[in-house]
Amino acid sequence: MNEIRHENPLGYEKLPKLLKSYAIPSIIAMLVSSLYNIVDQIFIGQGVGYLGNAATNVAYPLTTICLSIALLIGIGSAARFSLALGAKQKEEAALAVGNAISMMFLFGIMYFILIEIFLQPLLTVFGSTPDIMPYAKVYTRITALGMPLLIVTNGMSNLARADGSPKFSMSCMLVGAIINTLLDPLFIFIFDMGIAGAALATIIGQLVSFLMAISYIRRFKHITLKKSHFKLRVPECLKIASLGMSNSLNQLAITLVQIVLNNSLIHYGSQSIYGSEIPLACSGIVMKTNAILISVIIGISQGAQPIISFNYGAKNYDRVSGIYKLAVSSSLVISVLGFIAFQFFPKQVISLFGTGDQLYFEFAVKFMRIFLFMVLINGVQIISSNFFAAIGKAIKGVFLSLSRQVLFLIPLILVLPFFYGIDGILFAAPVADALAFCVTITLIGKELTHMKTLSTQKTLHLSAQS
Repeated sequence: MNEIRHENPLGYEKLPKLLKSYAIPSIIAMLVSSLYNIVDQIFIGQGVGYLGNAATNVAYPLTTICLSIALLIGIGSAARFSLALGAKQKEEAALAVGNAISMMFLFGIMYFILIEIFLQPLLTVFGSTPDIMPYAKVYTRITALGMPLLIVTNGMSNLARADGSPKFSMSCMLVGAIINTLLDPLFIFIFDMGIAGAALATIIGQLVSFLMAISYIRRFKHITLKKSHFKLRVPECLKIASLGMSNSLNQLAITLVQIVLNNSLIHYGSQSIYGSEIPLACSGIVMKTNAILISVIIGISQGAQPIISFNYGAKNYDRVSGIYKLAVSSSLVISVLGFIAFQFFPKQVISLFGTGDQLYFEFAVKFMRIFLFMVLINGVQIISSNFFAAIGKAIKGVFLSLSRQVLFLIPLILVLPFFYGIDGILFAAPVADALAFCVTITLIGKELTHMKTLSTQKTLHLSAQS
């Protein structure tokens, strides 16, 4: 026990204290990451109008794809790093970190090049109309420059948290967001740069965060990095990718949902009194508002990840179950607050993003209340999918990540409007949430029972030895 205490408190510190110390900085970091888009949306709504908001909504899938790359590498390498530390395999831990950093830079550059080459076709696929396209192209041409920076910053943030530096992880994101928030009104209103000013403010903030993040490469506490660790090794890259796959695919699924949702809203909106642009603009506001709630839940989940991975690697199964249950309980408290805001104060929330006519607010309020009706249970699915990734059971994590978005939500978005028109799109979300919740509690119940058996066997084995 003394040796464990000397090496890492994840194996012995009280679970509530650990989750608080890791989750709070992670929540702040995730909220800050969401604020990049939220702040842009608010200032663009005030300074450009709802067409500007619709443009950022059309461009948003490019950001979710970027985050999926960051999570693939960041969460995957953090889980691999923590599992190796728990099993006292420091060389493997260092190899995971070195390969992950090389992957971040390589994937970031490749993604930027692809956006620049295929920008207009991508924006068309994401649902841009002729009126929205000029705004979307201006905004995305600039924000694409920050995509490689965002991948590295998010990836390093996860590794710093796993290394026992959650506050540093938070600071990287916080500084960039503050800069973005300060520069947005300056560029949009004072310099009259419009939507281009919002994009420029975003990448300046991302650059500062990036410079802070890469400074951590020389500051790892539990490993010493060498040049050989940065040489890409296919088996190691595959291990990292497998552990980050559930989080990454969940982000990609969100992107696919956004594409289907945008195009469905345009199609069925044109057949309704709302037209095409109003539903598209409202969708962006509702999705990004929900992203704030989801960011808090993901922050809790990411805060729990190194604790779960380390203790699973060390075969401390009681602590693994305990931290999972604590994370789920915390997410339920946050979800209740979100439910109250979305159901009882939707117009006040929507008004933050600019003005509109009566039809705009009518649809936006209805969209928020119906689409987000089941937010109370969403956190269980998110935390459970990340839980399976944290214990190295990537396939189950991937399945849970995809269950809501791909198995249920997308088919419902496509089918229900045939019967209920544009309202069918709104009702697709709560139905998908309920179905995904049922799948989640079935899988997680079996896993917790299995871990309880392993814990009992370990106790009996130790008793027999003594």
